Amino acid sequence: MINFVKDYFRFLIPVFLMLALLITGTLGYIIISGYSFFDAFYMTVITVATVGYGEVQPLSTGGRIFTAFLIITSFGTFAYAVSSITKFVVDGELNLFFKNKKLNASVEKLQDHIIICGYGRNGRQAAQVLKKHDKRFVVIEQDGNLTATFNHKFSELVLTGDATQDETLLKAGVMKAKALITTLPNDSANVFIVLTARNLNPKLTIISRASDDGSDTKLKIAGANNVIMPDKVGGAHMAGLVMKPDVIEFLDYITAQNSGSIGLEEITFDVIPESLQNKTLKDFEIRNKSGATIIGFKSVSGEYTINPGPDTRIIAQSKIFVLGNSEQIKNLKQLLNVPA
Repeated sequence: MINFVKDYFRFLIPVFLMLALLITGTLGYIIISGYSFFDAFYMTVITVATVGYGEVQPLSTGGRIFTAFLIITSFGTFAYAVSSITKFVVDGELNLFFKNKKLNASVEKLQDHIIICGYGRNGRQAAQVLKKHDKRFVVIEQDGNLTATFNHKFSELVLTGDATQDETLLKAGVMKAKALITTLPNDSANVFIVLTARNLNPKLTIISRASDDGSDTKLKIAGANNVIMPDKVGGAHMAGLVMKPDVIEFLDYITAQNSGSIGLEEITFDVIPESLQNKTLKDFEIRNKSGATIIGFKSVSGEYTINPGPDTRIIAQSKIFVLGNSEQIKNLKQLLNVPA
């Protein structure tokens, strides 16, 4: 936001200076020499631009003094204004100015969006999954060549900048964001982003990538909710395909990366209607009314239960995990009045 304001004034200041010269000169010739508005404006333009044309009408002594004053004061100002505006246009800063303005307007409309820091391999994969589920997200990437390849219907939500800077995260709407994913290959940069984001928004869900052993602990201390180590996950996944290929392929099938028809959803206590809060799973009748299946439960203490029993009670800060096809998940959300 700060850079946008700076760019805004960098563009407007020379424009205002130019207008101030024209207004001052026009009013001066009208008052001092009795020119008509058009003659006063024309005399101001040829004087400020120093084109050397003759006087529109004979000038009085007062008019000549004013003209000399106008030439002296406007010479440097006019040159500065013209060069600044020209530089702004030629160097592409004008396009960048309007792009930043569009970005700020788009981010202002966002609520509960996701911020992706880094648009490398992992960042691109995260964006593809979010795109598939029609989730709004903002990408922050320092390399303009990478962001230029971004192909998405919300492609205006791409910010070229340093995600470790407070102002960059603020520009991406971190105060209103639901989650932040940082995928930079440098662990120290990820730690800095996590610290900064957590300080700006204590309620933010933060997912971070880690490359080196031991970095995951530091990232969690810094404030990350979850830390992913792609190399370890990839190795474990490949080993799993050797030992239990069908199980792993089935899990891949129901995850967001490979299936749009199967949904694995988490339902939190706070989105459940009050009439069902503190009730048992039997009272929900999810299987009968929606066709979806409850496959897991997370207690207040963070313990997980697979295939929880019908007497399991849903209390504050607990969650249930539901599996079903797209139609069943849709029915479930309608049943519980959960936003799609």
